[in-house]
Amino acid sequence: MTTVTYGSGTEADPWQLKTPPLSSDFLVWKDVAHDPPRLVVQVGKTVLSYQLRALEDAHAMLKAHGDWMPLGNADEGKPVKDGTLEAWARDTGNPVGGYYGLRKGYRGRFANYVSPVMEFLGLVELEHNARNNRLRAI
Repeated sequence: MTTVTYGSGTEADPWQLKTPPLSSDFLVWKDVAHDPPRLVVQVGKTVLSYQLRALEDAHAMLKAHGDWMPLGNADEGKPVKDGTLEAWARDTGNPVGGYYGLRKGYRGRFANYVSPVMEFLGLVELEHNARNNRLRAI
């Protein structure tokens, strides 16, 4: 299970989560005042953001998928393996027609940062191996 150290999920009081292999910490919060509402991830000094609707959209896709799905983490611009959460999060066939990431150059790594949030919110079961992790909808 993803470890949450503290937080209520706001910018002033973010959640502190760990990446799927439990090797790195990051901060995350919801910014519902932004247009579109976003999920903000801070890794050290780097800030990434994804459309907040990604949580519900990914959960619905995983429910329809009905089985384990590989994460397939990759930076923006790097190739991704078909059939992974990362591939879905940038595919033109997803509900937003492409990347859920909002900051050009930092739109990748969706699976690495969004899947622990989904686990924390009780939407998915997530593996925590050193590599090749998968998730499935609850």
